[in-house]
Amino acid sequence: MAQLIVTQVRSGIGAKPKQRGTLRALGLGRIGRSNTLPDRGEIRGMIARVPHLVQVEEVDGE
Repeated sequence: MAQLIVTQVRSGIGAKPKQRGTLRALGLGRIGRSNTLPDRGEIRGMIARVPHLVQVEEVDGE
């Protein structure tokens, strides 16, 4: 199964509360923090809500 490495690249301070909550749900909270998540529709939907705050890399999982 493929994996996604999601890295926060911008601050959530000026973002709307729902966007800040989405960052927390992705396991982020500080600039530079990364989290490896499975490539599923739910995760892709969360990333689509905050594309201006995160950077996404696809990794081939095992």
